[in-house]
Amino acid sequence: MTVRDPETARERIRAQLVEVAAELLAAEGPDAVTTRSVALAAGVQAPTIYRLFGDKNGLLDAVAEHGFATYVAGKHPADAGADPVANLRAGWELHVGFGLANPELFRLMHTALATLAGREATAAGAEAGAEILHTRVHRVAAAGRLRVTERRAVELIRAAGTGVVFTLIDQPADERDLTLADTAWDSVCAAILVTDDAGAPPDGGPAAAAVTLRAALPELTVLSPAERTLLADWLDRIAGS
Repeated sequence: MTVRDPETARERIRAQLVEVAAELLAAEGPDAVTTRSVALAAGVQAPTIYRLFGDKNGLLDAVAEHGFATYVAGKHPADAGADPVANLRAGWELHVGFGLANPELFRLMHTALATLAGREATAAGAEAGAEILHTRVHRVAAAGRLRVTERRAVELIRAAGTGVVFTLIDQPADERDLTLADTAWDSVCAAILVTDDAGAPPDGGPAAAAVTLRAALPELTVLSPAERTLLADWLDRIAGS
């Protein structure tokens, strides 16, 4: 007779409940996700949910964590050999596409971030996605294509990307203007990228040069750590001027 590992069985049931709750959320909205409905759909007793999650809010927190994990899994690492701006655009399209495909989950994920900043799993999932964006923006900066600081670029992309998704999912599906995402992307590019009319990277002036050098700073081993820190401060000030 094989004795089941209690922890394995517990995690299996937990994962099943999260999946069921996510399906109910997608199909019927947040009001449909009750301890009773989830337990019934999963074929377990309602007290099981309380033992595993504490209450309905704990279950929804777990669904949000699952959402971030799914979101990050879909954001493939940037191709080092590809055009960095194209990689950045691909990340934007993945973000918008995920939100449109999972509107209720997208809302829940960002509500969880706003109300559960101290919850490590939720915050870690969001940070993993942000780190991929940071990497893509850094590659654009290293290529001399960024006209603002990396931090500024990341903030603009995140604000515009999340804002456009919320705007689109608030619109009735049959009236949704999908060109809004493209227009928002063009506006972001105009604000953060160095381009001429042909799309080539011309001389962007001292600010763009500072951003490019700042991106390469970790590789400048000829400087001491203290010197790199000082130069980073100067370059950030030039880039932000």
